[in-house]
Order: sequence, then C-alpha cells, then structure tokens
Amino acid sequence: MSGVRLDPLNIIEAFNRRGVEYVVIGGFAAELHAAAVPPTRDIDFTPRTTGENLKRLSEAFYDLDARIRTAGVPEGLRFSHDATSLAKVGVWNLTCKYGELDISFKPSGTEGYEDLVRDAIRIEVRGAQTPVASLPDIIRSKEAAGRAKDFTALPALQERLSVQQGIPIDEQATAMAERAAEREIG
Repeated sequence: MSGVRLDPLNIIEAFNRRGVEYVVIGGFAAELHAAAVPPTRDIDFTPRTTGENLKRLSEAFYDLDARIRTAGVPEGLRFSHDATSLAKVGVWNLTCKYGELDISFKPSGTEGYEDLVRDAIRIEVRGAQTPVASLPDIIRSKEAAGRAKDFTALPALQERLSVQQGIPIDEQATAMAERAAEREIG
C-alpha cells in the first residue's frame, strides 16, 4: 500500500464512523491551519487511551486494512490487534488503503490526548466534528521533537500563529474545514 496517494478525509471518516476519540496532529493539522509547510505524506493522530476507545480504534484499523509500515514491504505487514495490544506501543506507523497514518499516544512536548483536546479546534469533515490540534500545541510538539524537519517547519508555523491571533475560533474552524474539503478535491 506504500505509494498510495494520501486521502486523509477517508481515514478521518473511518475513525469517526467507529466513534474513535482523537485529535489530528502533525503536518496535516499544520496544513489545515494554513501554515506554509510542504504537503504531508501522512496524517497523524493522538487517540484517547481508554480501553473502549482503543477497541474502536482497532475496529477502524480493520476497516482501513491498516498494516505496519516498513521500508522492505511496500504493502505493509499485516498485524493482529486489539485494545490491549495497541496500548502496549507508544507510536504506530501504518499504511492503509487511503495512504499512510501515524498514531502517537503521547507526542513530544505533550501529555497526550487530554492535553491536546483541551485547545483543539473542531472542524466539520463530512458532517462530523473533527478535533485538530491548536497551532500553539503543534509548535510546542515540534519544538520538543527536535527533528530537523520540525525545526525547518517552525518559522512557517510561528508566522501563521501571528496571523491567526485575533481571528475568532469559529472563523478559523470554517477556513480549516474549507481547506480540508479542498484537499479532497485536489
């Protein structure tokens, strides 16, 4: 499945259909905020870590035919999973029929879902509310991660944050939903 063009909205839709509680983080979240960052090749999520939510996440993975992403196997490695097994790993790098996705239970610089959902901006994607990490939370996480690609993105993220300040949250959410819909068309 490697090489499949990213279709983030279908991945989000699969999560929403199963009732997974999550926050969209990372590069796709930055794109939705209109930061001048290169288009991402995957979509990142931080899910709530309750047993019931991880059960729903596992069901969504089966719906998506999610597989472990590895360089040597383009279609990814099949894996058996449930709530218990998903909870035992901090980060999952996966591929599915709609492209690549990553799960990070506690992204760098954060305390995980509860920390990120508090300031998340909720946008409507295909009729469902989708929480997207706030720009300050994205910046905080990228600064803490300390990877070269994160440091490269920081100026664009900080510039966008200065533009966003003073714009009401509902206007930001509407613009972000429009960008998500444009991604679907593009």
